[in-house]
Amino acid sequence: MSDFTVGTDHFRLDGKPVRLLSGALHYVRVHEEQWEHRLAMLAAMGLNCVETYVPWNLHEEREGAYRDVGALGRFLDAVRRAGLWAIVRPGPYICAEWENGGLPVWVTGRFGRRVRTRDAGFRAVVERWFRELLPQVVEREIGRGGPVILVQAENEYGSYGSDAVYLEWLAGLLRECGVSVPLFTSDGPEDHMLTGGSVPGLLATANFGSGAREAFEVLCRHQPEGPLMCMEFWCGWFDHWGAEPVVRDAAQAAGALREILECGASVNIYMAHGGTNFAGWAGANRGGPVQDGEFQPTVTSYDYDAPVDEYGRATEKFHLFRKVLEGYVEGPLPALPPEPVGPAGPPVRVELDGWAGLGDVLEALGDPEGPESGVAPTFEELGVGRGLVRYRVAVPGPRMPYPLTVAGLRDRAVAYVDGVRAGVLTEESPTLPEPVAGPAEVELWVESLGRVNYGPRLGEPKGITGGVLHERQYLHGVRARGLRLDAFEEAGAVAGVPFGPVPSGAQEGRTGLFRGVFTVDTAEGVDHAGVRLPGWTRGFVWVNGFCLGRYWSVGPQETLYVPGPVLRDGVNDVWVLELEGAGEAWVELGPGAPVRCSGAPGVDQP
Repeated sequence: MSDFTVGTDHFRLDGKPVRLLSGALHYVRVHEEQWEHRLAMLAAMGLNCVETYVPWNLHEEREGAYRDVGALGRFLDAVRRAGLWAIVRPGPYICAEWENGGLPVWVTGRFGRRVRTRDAGFRAVVERWFRELLPQVVEREIGRGGPVILVQAENEYGSYGSDAVYLEWLAGLLRECGVSVPLFTSDGPEDHMLTGGSVPGLLATANFGSGAREAFEVLCRHQPEGPLMCMEFWCGWFDHWGAEPVVRDAAQAAGALREILECGASVNIYMAHGGTNFAGWAGANRGGPVQDGEFQPTVTSYDYDAPVDEYGRATEKFHLFRKVLEGYVEGPLPALPPEPVGPAGPPVRVELDGWAGLGDVLEALGDPEGPESGVAPTFEELGVGRGLVRYRVAVPGPRMPYPLTVAGLRDRAVAYVDGVRAGVLTEESPTLPEPVAGPAEVELWVESLGRVNYGPRLGEPKGITGGVLHERQYLHGVRARGLRLDAFEEAGAVAGVPFGPVPSGAQEGRTGLFRGVFTVDTAEGVDHAGVRLPGWTRGFVWVNGFCLGRYWSVGPQETLYVPGPVLRDGVNDVWVLELEGAGEAWVELGPGAPVRCSGAPGVDQP
């Protein structure tokens, strides 16, 4: 069997120097039946390796309830069949623009600021998870005939903390769990990040989008010996709701890639193929110089302006990267696999002929309403990760009209007073536009738009984290009930929703679950489709029970990607959960397009 090691100047395979030409592709952002095609695209671009993160929260959303942990192993088997090596980044924290940086909400809710530290309780749950996850990695290491050549300890820790005790313990845990391939860390090429995130004896790598020579000079000050590697070469960037899409000039990115390789370094292109944040797993950021400012939720698409776009197609950037990479490989590059195709003909209007109000959906699929409490419980206290919570509270009376404010709101609430819609509240605008007199009954439907995945606000709670104030007075006696997105994933769950006809007339302000059907002839070879919702405001879409993710009229994303394997030959179901204000009762099904099509001048770093 092969032996992969870290030498003083190169990576070595069976003693011979090798250069890693890797690309990031996250198995959780690509439908499993499309892994083979996307991996073939990476090989055709000239890569010999693929890198993936492992999101803990996807596989253990609720403590002790593991879900499809073996997906990682199946992906690594597909990597081996594709003739590629694999780099695995198991966390426990991954960032990745993924909900809560991959940490389960039951972990951050329980341990708070003690996560990612030497805290004994946090370390105990990490160890239990790693002992569940890592056997499939160990079984597929290169020394056992598998593709795995490198495993990361934590992720960009120097951007967060400086607990060397925790990092060394984590590296030791990886070894205790049987990982024998080289371990590494990755951080920004800045002194404080490398000193905070590096571990003695482990390979340190750097993450950047340009300026390779300067970045490697900094890395060499901290690590005089060992192969140089850019573990994240940011060839594009991700997008936030309500902001202009970010793109990067293809020729500029190709030049930056060439500079990395001219330095004699290895590289991991981030992202080679981004994929999609299905099922509400997109994370969020905070703005400002230290990521502690304005809340910035990430869109559903993770196209990333990558060389292989969200729909699996080669872009101009792909072909320019291929020209650069072919100068660093032996022999001709593999041919490109067939390009994925969308449905033929113009977009089709899909009529939605069934509807259930949001209250009826909550009755059918929601968690039981808890007892009245003195203060509003957070999502974490209710055990709600992805989804929304309905809060109910009474304004005593009689009393004069006063401003009603939701302190510590995260992230967005549709408010009703005595059953009449009274406004939409946000963290920045938490007060109703009109004062409220008492007595009155207030309902607040609060949605989490994605948990922060990077910076000091990692793990912040969702929901009402302060309280409901009438003038300066807190309103107590709050009742709360959660509606989790995963409730829709349970087989047959939606069959219990009392659908009726869609009400006629204007849909402005109407919320609830809409459903319809459409037909597809998959014999024509449909690899993907796109769903658009003109006139709709904010919510989620499912096709045949598969959650495509969040839509939102603020843009920049206008089309939700539908993987071809989700479609059935013949009749297909579509559900739309509108949380703020429905458009006319139809959606549009067509070929779709990635976010970048309406792009603005791009950047290569935050």
